Amino acid sequence: MTTSEYNHCVHEWADSLYRFAFKSTGCSENGKDVAQHAFSVLWEKRLEVLPDKAKSFLFTVAYRKCMDYHRLKKRTIVTNDIHENFLSEQPKNNDLKYILQTALGKLDEQSRNLILLKDYEGYSYEEIAKLTNLNETQVKVYLHRARKVLKNYLVHKDFIL
Repeated sequence: MTTSEYNHCVHEWADSLYRFAFKSTGCSENGKDVAQHAFSVLWEKRLEVLPDKAKSFLFTVAYRKCMDYHRLKKRTIVTNDIHENFLSEQPKNNDLKYILQTALGKLDEQSRNLILLKDYEGYSYEEIAKLTNLNETQVKVYLHRARKVLKNYLVHKDFIL
């Protein structure tokens, strides 16, 4: 991969990679760190990565970094009363973005990442399987379960969308 091809990758996929990382980690700064890390790894491996495989490579690195973030977060859980109160407040029925973010927050890390890759970023089941080192059947089953949790949460809360 040449420097101009690398720059094209940055221009083409920086926003969607950041968006994925931000939604996965729930924090803007962590999202920026994950995206920056993915592009750093791509730069280091630029001679090994083909330009047409760069997007897949970037999202694989970002997915793994997000999973590392969640593993670390589990080890260092700190209860924050302000955060808990914020999540327990009843959202406004017309604030769809807030409702969806809260619903995604109810999922475990892997389920949230799968939903983000499939429904937000538009990856196919096969591409997600390659990114996450799962087989295609597992991806479908996990996505089905995650969507079921989201549906139950949204129906239980009686949101009018």
